[in-house]
Amino acid sequence: MSKFKKDNSKGTPAVSTASLPDIVFMLLFFFMVTTVMREVDLKIKLDQPEATEIDKLEDKSLVDYIYIGEPMNSDLYGTVPKIQLDDDFATIEDVQDYIIARRADRPEQLQGKITVSLKVDKETKMGIVTEVKQKLRKVQALKINYSTREKVVR
Repeated sequence: MSKFKKDNSKGTPAVSTASLPDIVFMLLFFFMVTTVMREVDLKIKLDQPEATEIDKLEDKSLVDYIYIGEPMNSDLYGTVPKIQLDDDFATIEDVQDYIIARRADRPEQLQGKITVSLKVDKETKMGIVTEVKQKLRKVQALKINYSTREKVVR
């Protein structure tokens, strides 16, 4: 007989959970870094027109968006097309102040490269768009872009 006896009755050891918090925080950090938050909550109906010859904008940080279309809540705001700047409705007169404020937020060497992108609903009449373009012209915002969807050619 031997002095030392093996005890096989203990079974398999428990799984170590010491590294579990590290894994959880690593996943949390990954999703925080890769998630893109929505920049603007649209308050207008926006069904963009389709186009076949389109180009993507290079640097989206140099783009200011102006949304024009019929309000989603027509009971409260009516059915007349409205202008949305960031998250609020605006008037034609507010467009100039908005562009001046957005231009002031950027470094001076980038101010000449700013593009104003008009996201306009395809059912909107051109009258309000022309008025917005006139206001943009008064503040020397001459780089204007119309945002569209790419038309699928079959």
